[in-house]
Amino acid sequence: MNLRVIGANLVVSIKSFYREKTAMFFTFAFPIILILVFGTIFKDQENISFNLYVQDLDHTETSAEIAKTLGSTGKFKITQVNPAVDATQYARNHRLNLVLIIPQGYERSYIQNLQYDDPNAFVTITYIYDPSSASVNTKMEILNAVFAKLNQGLTGKPPFIRTAVTSILTRKYRFIEFFIPGIIAMAVMTASLAGTVNVNTELRQKGIIRKLSTTPITRTDWILSNIVYQFILAVISTAAMLLVSYAVFKVNLEINAWLPLFILLDVFAFVGIGMILTRFVQEAQSAAAAANAIMFPMMFLSGSFFPIEMMPSFLQTFARVLPLYYVNEGLRASMVSADNLAALEYSGVIGAFATVVFILGIMATKWEED
Repeated sequence: MNLRVIGANLVVSIKSFYREKTAMFFTFAFPIILILVFGTIFKDQENISFNLYVQDLDHTETSAEIAKTLGSTGKFKITQVNPAVDATQYARNHRLNLVLIIPQGYERSYIQNLQYDDPNAFVTITYIYDPSSASVNTKMEILNAVFAKLNQGLTGKPPFIRTAVTSILTRKYRFIEFFIPGIIAMAVMTASLAGTVNVNTELRQKGIIRKLSTTPITRTDWILSNIVYQFILAVISTAAMLLVSYAVFKVNLEINAWLPLFILLDVFAFVGIGMILTRFVQEAQSAAAAANAIMFPMMFLSGSFFPIEMMPSFLQTFARVLPLYYVNEGLRASMVSADNLAALEYSGVIGAFATVVFILGIMATKWEED
């Protein structure tokens, strides 16, 4: 055993590792990012609170106690809904996943049950809910537990508070159908950003981009050809994901003109970010590490895998400034709830963002300086 040879080989390995910025990222930075992201999201899950919208049609002191009781559990932040509005339409318009309706006559039935011990005196509290939401079942389970406890405190006879559910959607959807649009958005983001960064930095290092300035191809032609290339890859990838989803899971999704539009906006947004990155990060390895540092937190914080409602409030605020969030929500609005107005709003936001970063990316791409 030659310790000198072993030491020399060790030094070579360490120097090689140091030069590989991507390897350093996945070895050190990426695990730390995951710990920080998921640790922040899940550290206080037992203390997590949800927004709960309550419409009190009885409008009495007794019915008001229901909202106070729900708020005192620490699980809900109560928002009152005007009794005059249609709760189902209100939930659709405000994109809420749950509205609780306290029926008219609640106080009268409560008194009849409590004072006269009438087993036929009961009330039915209605859940107006969005079945495509991944967190709505958790909220309803918590509500059912609270109402079960209230029933036990009232009598040992048939429950006074009963519940009924009404979907805001015309069709029933499963979690897999909530999940797929997020995966499509994430896959397009990853391919567009990583593809742009990898190709551009490699061509820059090899001096090919500088040589392109001496050819008939213009910078606009070069950028648009890359956009078309990334869009074709995104369409093929999306088609493959949808085919597998329909074949294996028998999903029920709306496929319409919004899908290619959001894919195109997704491509433009993240190709633009990729062009900006490759301008300021010269080495391919460093650029790839920078792209990963953007992609991985975004895919976990923008609602691709689970709803942002399950995050702490400050992370929910942060999630709503991420471009991937608007692609996710836009695809779900068009593919799951078939809400064209919501899809239009989300497309407007991501479209504005894509325009800004793409223009900045074009400005950052200067062949003469490469």
